[in-house]
Formats: sequence, C-alpha cells, structure tokens
Amino acid sequence: MRRTISAITLLLATTACATTAPDMVSAPGERGMIAPILTTPEARDSSTYAQPEVARVTHVALDLDLDFDAQRVGGTAVLDVLAQPEAKDIVLDSNGLEIQSVTDGAGRPLAYEIGESVEKDGKGAPLTIALGGARQIRIAYRAPADASALQWLTPEQTAGGKYPFLFSQGQAILNRTWIPTQDSPGIRQTWEARITAPKPLDVVMSGVRQGEPEDLGNDRRAFRFVMDKPVPPYLIAIAAGDIDFAATGPRTGVWGEPATLQRAAKEVGDTEQLVEAAEALYGPYRWGRYDMIVLPPSFPYGGMENPVMTFLTPTFIAGDRSNNGLVAHELAHSWSGNLVTNAVWEDSWLNEGVTSYFENRIVEAVYGKQRAEQEAALAFAGIEETLAEVGRDAPGTALHHTSSGDEIGSAITYDKGHFFLRTVESIVGRERLDAWLRQWFDNHAFQPATSELFYGDMMANLVKSPAEAERLKLREWIFEPGLPSNVARPDPQAFAEVDAAVDAYASAGTIPAAYSGWTSAERMRFLDNIPKTRSAAQLAELDSSLGLSTTRNNEILFLWLELALANRYQPAVAQAEEFLASVGRAKFVRPLFQTMWNQGDWGRAIATRIYDETRDSYHAVTRGSVDRVMAKK
Repeated sequence: MRRTISAITLLLATTACATTAPDMVSAPGERGMIAPILTTPEARDSSTYAQPEVARVTHVALDLDLDFDAQRVGGTAVLDVLAQPEAKDIVLDSNGLEIQSVTDGAGRPLAYEIGESVEKDGKGAPLTIALGGARQIRIAYRAPADASALQWLTPEQTAGGKYPFLFSQGQAILNRTWIPTQDSPGIRQTWEARITAPKPLDVVMSGVRQGEPEDLGNDRRAFRFVMDKPVPPYLIAIAAGDIDFAATGPRTGVWGEPATLQRAAKEVGDTEQLVEAAEALYGPYRWGRYDMIVLPPSFPYGGMENPVMTFLTPTFIAGDRSNNGLVAHELAHSWSGNLVTNAVWEDSWLNEGVTSYFENRIVEAVYGKQRAEQEAALAFAGIEETLAEVGRDAPGTALHHTSSGDEIGSAITYDKGHFFLRTVESIVGRERLDAWLRQWFDNHAFQPATSELFYGDMMANLVKSPAEAERLKLREWIFEPGLPSNVARPDPQAFAEVDAAVDAYASAGTIPAAYSGWTSAERMRFLDNIPKTRSAAQLAELDSSLGLSTTRNNEILFLWLELALANRYQPAVAQAEEFLASVGRAKFVRPLFQTMWNQGDWGRAIATRIYDETRDSYHAVTRGSVDRVMAKK
C-alpha cells in the first residue's frame, strides 16, 4: 500500500508487523520517496549502531574524488535526516572513515564522536553526531586506504593492462568503510552522487547517470548519478576504469573492458528476453534500465544485484550462455532483494531464497523446463550435501538463523529457500503462488521485510484453510532446521542419463561417449558424483577423454581442479596456480585452497606458495575467507 508522505511527518509503520511511532521531523525539501522502517523486535538489526526510530538518514548526497595514485576516496556526504522532535543525536556507522568536519546545512559546526570500534564481523564504530536541531548534515571525510568495500586494481591487474580500475562491493556491511551513513538493510535511502575521476576513465554507479560527464579542465571529469527510489545502503555501488558499453536491447546493455566486452555482450545477448520473462511472472520492472558491468576477475562474487547496474564476474562467460542462470538470478533480485529487502541479515533468505526460486522460473521460461529442472536438481544436491556435513538439526540450517553464511554455506540461504517455494507451489498450485508473490512485491515495494512478516502475509493472503496450513508446514520451513518431510524433490528423471553414466564409470571405469553433447548442468552432475578417490592414471584418462583442463567453462574447470587436487594429481598444480592467480571469485578460490590444505604437507606447501603470490590480488571478501583456511596452519 502506498502512502503520501508530507514534508513534515512520516508514518513509520504501514503493516501489521510494524509498530507506529510518534511523528518525526524531516529535512525541509525532501528528495524522493521515504520508505517506512520496521520497529518490531525481530526487525532490530544487530549489525548497525543506528537508532532509526530516533533519527535516521533518508537521503545521501555524495561529492567524491577518486584518487588512483593514493587509492583513496574522499570528499563530502550530505545526509538528510528524519528525526523525532526531541532527538539530540543521530548515530551512523563508520569503519575506518577519517572524519575532517561535520556541519549542518548552514555550515555551522556540529559536535561528533567516533566510539569504540568493534572489529569482530567488521561492525566498525558508531559515529554519533549532535543534531542541535539540524535536519541536514554535511560530513567531510576520506575513506581509509584499506577500505574493505573498495578494490583498487593496478593496470597490470586488468584485461587491458593500461589503466587502473576500481570497484566496490557493499554487501553486507562493507559500505560503511567508504560512505558515512546508517548501513543497515532496513533503513532505505535515496541517494545521488557527483564523482570525479581522471581521464579517460569512465564511471558507473548503481544509479541513473545524469547526462554526459563534465570536463573539469584539469585532466579530470565529473560524473553525476541519481537513485530516486529508496534502497538499502549496501546497494550503493561504484566502478571506474577503461570500460565501454554495448546495448543488448532497448533498456538493457553491458559495460566491460574493451578486451572483454565483445565476449560479454554475446554471452548476455538474451537479457532483454530475461527481463520480459521476469515481468510476465511478477509484474513490471520498476528501475528503468537494466544494465550490467563485467568486472575484472578479482570480483569476489558471481554477481551483485546493484540496481540498474548488476556487477558480474567474467568467470561466468563460457561462450554458450550455459551459466546465464547467474544473470537471471541477479535480475530476479530487482524484485526480491532490491524491491523488497530483508530488514536484518538473519533473514537474508528473503533476498536469496526467493530470488533463487524466481531465477529458476525465469530459466524455465527462456531456456526450457529441462534445463530448469536440472539446475534445480543440482541445487537440491547441494542442500543434501550440506545437511549431511553439518547435521540436519544444526541451528544454522533454518531459513531464519543467526549463523553466518560462511559457516553453513549458500545451500540453506539460497537453495533451501528455493525449495521452500517449490514445495508451496506443489501444494497450492503455480497460479496461486504466482498471484501471491506478485501481491507481495506490489504491497511491500521499496520496503524492508522480516521472516515473520513473510509468514504472516502467507497466512493472510495465500493459505485457504487450517488443513492447508498443516500441509504447508510454513513455520517449520522458515524457523526450524533441516528439511521438512513435505519437501517437493526435483524430478528424479532430470539426470537419469547422467546418473546411469556415473554408475557405469564407478563400476567399470566407462567414460561416457555422450559427454560432448551434454549440457553444462549434466557435465557438472557427472563430475560432482563420480568416485572422489582417483589414481593419477584415472585422472589423466578423464582429462584426455573429456577435455577437462581445456574447458572454457569455469564451473567445470573448478570441479576438475577440485577433484585433481584432492587426489594430489601433480599435473593439475600448475593449472590450479594459473587459475587462482587469474580468478578472485570466492566460490572458486576458497574451496581450492581448502582442498589443498586438506592434503597435508603436500597440499599445504603448494597452498602457502600460491597464496603468498595471490593474496594481494583478491578482494577483502575473498581474502577473509581464505585467511580463515590458512590460519589453521
């Protein structure tokens, strides 16, 4: 439900799961819509110092200079504040920010204090500013040289080798290392930015670019961006480098380094079709353009759903669009995650699990039911492997949980969430589930959500009877560990041919002649299910017969390297070293180091040598995950 928000007050809560609060006084002349916050206990974000029910940020205006020589970002942030009439302070999040001054909208100094830092989990320190009646704050500052959200690449670390590169990764709470604001997914903010960068670099952000860049006459240019829809702060993102653009449709396109762009544009050439399929499912795309940027390979994730500018790893480029489920996933976040966002990270399945279900529906619509079923079966296998490893009663296997994703892995947050909705679909029917999801996105657009809110909405607007509620087991799915007994398992015939080939290989060493004609998912299924203990001769035969070490598909190459290293296959060491020196995606990097580490002295010596050479090239997210592996020495 939409509400008109005056220039004076804001009704904090508009849903049954939120609570109302006294009127708050806003800045004069608000910019864009102001989103509600949730004030129920389960919506309290432990990862932020902010007290949004007292005073919160509604708009951020950045004016920043990119200094590639010093690898620093600095300038000003002007924050619009919505506050209770008696509010004395506003509390922001900061992690290493160097504050130079804080003033109000008229330039009068405001007292501020940076509190004690909490290093654990990167929470940083509270930045408390005395308001003195101010409803606009101007902060002059610099981000630290080692800001975890930012990765500065030398020219040698780029595909072109001529110019430096910068990209950010804000999720979950890294943006507080370069932007002073309330860094919580439940405190949505509109924003704008003016960014200056040296020529000839281009700058893109997760906002709409405003006109052509301004020539400043000092070998620098200024770029302007606006995001007029309230977003969680982790979705403010930036990239700058030697990049060009290629259109893939009337409202879609891709940026990339010139050396990468042609391959990238071909790989994502059906993006417009993906957007149309998503809209047919759950309503109009509300962000205007859907553009992407293929970043240098040190980007730590497969993709990041930054509004109007999805960030992608080049490792998904296979030449045959076989990994384009990644594009479908990041696109689906434009509804689940960006439009409706988890208020707290304990509910991150609301972003990732719902998106994984949505992704599979897009894949089915564009690429066919067989591919969708195969990809779902791979995801389900991941759930079963994780539960077998950590235990079906492990608390972190509930969708709503407080265990970190790194401890449990993505199989719960992403894949169990996916199969939760597949199970609901199997019980109530696709038509009813689709209608419910569409109203969920419509009625909670640009708002935060919690698991309790999601559950309550399902009970109110989807479930038809107590008997149906019993069949659905909604609370068990969301709040209890393991897999409920009613789980809708994937089609057992999805990989019938491949599973037969696995059995034939396991029993007689028969290498499937049909492998060359299989889909990427089928090849992954085979490699992930064959016996894990292989001799050097068996590995050499697999490689020569299937071309594993020469594949262009990084998902398959990773599975080959993982298998080979787990068996101390010396011919794979040089390729693993090359791979780990050229790829920074944590999904690939951490498991390969873990595999080597598990091989005792043989593997640990190799892992240590490679990591000494590659660590500085990885983003902080990837470094942190591998550091935990290597710390076990």
